Amino acid sequence: MEKVVDKFVRYVKIETTSIEEEEVKQPTNDKEWDLINLLADELKQMKLEVTVSKFGYVYTKIPSNTDKKVPKICFISHVDTSPELTGKNVNPQIWKNYDGKDINIGNGYVLSVEDNPLLSSFKGKTLITTDGSTLLGSDDKAGVSEIMCMTEYLVNHPEVKHGDIMIAFTPDEEIGRGTDNFDVKFFGADYGYTVDGGTLGELEYENFNAASMIVEVFGKTIHPGEAKNKMKNALRIIGEFDNMLPENMRPEHTEGYEGFYHLLELSGTVEKAKASYLIREHDKELFNVKKELAKSVETYLNAKYGKDTVKVTIKDSYPNMAEVIKDHFHLIENAKKAMTNVGVTPVVKPIRGGTDGAKLSFENLPCPNICTGGQNFHSRYEYACLDDMEKVVEILIEIVKIYHDF
Repeated sequence: MEKVVDKFVRYVKIETTSIEEEEVKQPTNDKEWDLINLLADELKQMKLEVTVSKFGYVYTKIPSNTDKKVPKICFISHVDTSPELTGKNVNPQIWKNYDGKDINIGNGYVLSVEDNPLLSSFKGKTLITTDGSTLLGSDDKAGVSEIMCMTEYLVNHPEVKHGDIMIAFTPDEEIGRGTDNFDVKFFGADYGYTVDGGTLGELEYENFNAASMIVEVFGKTIHPGEAKNKMKNALRIIGEFDNMLPENMRPEHTEGYEGFYHLLELSGTVEKAKASYLIREHDKELFNVKKELAKSVETYLNAKYGKDTVKVTIKDSYPNMAEVIKDHFHLIENAKKAMTNVGVTPVVKPIRGGTDGAKLSFENLPCPNICTGGQNFHSRYEYACLDDMEKVVEILIEIVKIYHDF
């Protein structure tokens, strides 16, 4: 059997950045197909039947090897990486027997203990980092690697009894489109888990209600020497819009269940400016309040600067899956049991983000989220602990065993 590190290093070197602006096709980036097709080929080499949809979804099943009727459990990860930082030419660095100190990862960047207090807890373990020039892609290629290792183990160890185990890999999760064309009925799972979390032991079933927001400002340009009472500077107006959103509701000032507005991208000229935001909130009522506040700022600025100066477009991305999971809490209890059985302390916490499982839970596939062992996602300081990734593979296999006896 191939080790998880070999799969992981191979997968992260494949560029799979999803494209926020692409609305016409899925996958949004043709390069995602490189990993999609590779995974399909590797699954076929395990003698599994594989379906790859025209939208880039990889579906397969490890057939039941028991006469017992058991729930059909699935495991899902996404192949794309975040557009917030380049995923091109990823050069993973492996640090064996980490000494617990700052790591000079390369290109003038240092992964420091001061900025990353959790880092020193990995002393003596093996870490995988970037070289400072890209993200690593452990979100979610760590999950992909772990699921592939679990699959290979179950295929090669028929003595482990289980029902049908469904596996899926999705595109475009990072831009909120990971389940847009996911065929839940065809997939056929009863329950499942996304393997898309962080620190070992984390188990998540409460996530943000999420929306994306595009703010467009249409100004009026004229020679600055003749601008008095004539120029309407779109750049300044869009800055005014941002300043009218509460400062304490920015990601850098929030934690736990606190939501935020995240200014993701800003561009423009005097004549036209555009900003992209993420809106996040665990509580549904507060989520709606955040959206209403943004629209009220639009109304105010249009009254101030003229009709149709500011256009705010808000699109819901995914809801809080806690509403569904509470009725299927065996998913949480069994995952906790699996972790405990392999020597991992479970930590149930809210996700300050989202997963494909959030949407799938509202499509009759309850699907909480399990850790991968990755850290600092979407960052050049991203890293993963190989020892923890190997332990996640054990957790997944243990979940399969538990559901056979469920």
